[in-house]
Amino acid sequence: MNYCPFCKKRVEDHWSFCRHCNKPLIVNIKKKFTEIREYPIDGLTFNSYEESIEEENYDFYIIKDDNIERKIQEIDKNLEQKETHGELVGSLLLEKSSLYYKKRDFSTALKILEMALKNFGEENDLLNIAISHNEIGLIQEELGFFDEAIYHFDRTLENLKELKDNNKIVQVYNNLGNAYYLIKDLENSYKYYQEALKLAEREKMLFEEVKSSSNLVEILFLLKDHDRIAKILARNSDYFRKNEDLNGIINTLIKYGKLYYFLGEDYYDQSYESFNDALSLIEKIKEDITTIIKARLEWECFLYLGKLNLLWDNDVDAEDYLLKSLESIRIYEIRDDLKQGVVLEALGNLYEIKGENNKAIDFYKLSSEIYYQFGDDPKIAEISTKIAQIYLDYLDNNSKAIEYYNNALKVFEKLNFSKEAAETLNQLGDIAVNKGLIEMALLDLEQAKNYYEDIKDEYNIKLLVEKIKSLKSSNKFNDF
Repeated sequence: MNYCPFCKKRVEDHWSFCRHCNKPLIVNIKKKFTEIREYPIDGLTFNSYEESIEEENYDFYIIKDDNIERKIQEIDKNLEQKETHGELVGSLLLEKSSLYYKKRDFSTALKILEMALKNFGEENDLLNIAISHNEIGLIQEELGFFDEAIYHFDRTLENLKELKDNNKIVQVYNNLGNAYYLIKDLENSYKYYQEALKLAEREKMLFEEVKSSSNLVEILFLLKDHDRIAKILARNSDYFRKNEDLNGIINTLIKYGKLYYFLGEDYYDQSYESFNDALSLIEKIKEDITTIIKARLEWECFLYLGKLNLLWDNDVDAEDYLLKSLESIRIYEIRDDLKQGVVLEALGNLYEIKGENNKAIDFYKLSSEIYYQFGDDPKIAEISTKIAQIYLDYLDNNSKAIEYYNNALKVFEKLNFSKEAAETLNQLGDIAVNKGLIEMALLDLEQAKNYYEDIKDEYNIKLLVEKIKSLKSSNKFNDF
């Protein structure tokens, strides 16, 4: 007996659409989980060069620790025998490292991979050298050492190009795109995703083309290229449904939810529906996927459902979703992650709206600490202005407001963000006026005017000229 994953009503096997809620159906929802693949942001994973699809997609299986330990023991016996007879052991080391990766024991996996790389280097085995570099890169990325990850992905690429293995080259382009995306180097991230997409199209590798375009969507969100996103998602959705690829369908629903969210108020209901549809499918397959994969799929659903409920003034539901999002991230991340900064900032925004100002400041500070770790200076400055505004508007603490505005100003000036620097100086000028520090206010406002002149903002230049003129007149009168 089959049921619609959306409305939960009974459906027939031959229906392509649910005749109750009119949504497209996924045939045999529990069928062939070996065919499910993990999608963005994702690239090559352990054993992804192996022919066994089951091994390639191991993360969709719940592997108990005792089974892993048993496999490790078997490999250790084989290693001992092969080493005794002087046989090659590199492939066994790769397999052993993958088992430690499944245990989330990244440091041990990394040490074993270094040994495998040395073995393959002695044999001049270019393919397995490429595999080892790639897997090391993925672990370094997990650990937050992005420069190291990029170095190893580059080494992988060099070897694969020598082997002319275009299928694997596409996947490593995606890995590089992912790594640069995580350090906010959008130019390089876009470049490598485009390289992956171009090569996949040229070589007619449809699966890799779909996967690469799905990765590219994340950059297009930042570029606000909504038309191109819509075209990619429509095509990908069709591909995933035809191939009964649940993970691809779920990821596409999540991206549709984000697209509708960014399109604005008229599309919020569709955004809400897309995220809930994704969660319904995740719930359907939860027994067949690991807790880590479930958390990776859910975190953005919870984040945006929280944001939507916040926009609709449903503060209790918003808080619940945002805390669930934060919990999901902490399940699958072994370190502080940029995503945590996003969710912590959203919680800060929630508590600010609720009037819990000190709590809002605490969460904004936590998010700022995460952004600092990832060198996201624009977000650090933005958070500083939010904290400053709370101190100014609600806590009547001008000295703290000045401190945080000045922190933001330093970053804006370093980044040459003239508009943001001008707005911050304008605020500092107003605070100085309210404190009766007219000379200081005039200095801030003159500097703000200079920044507005840099960007040729005639409207704000005119306002500041009048404000400065008025202050100078009142200051002369007071001096007299």
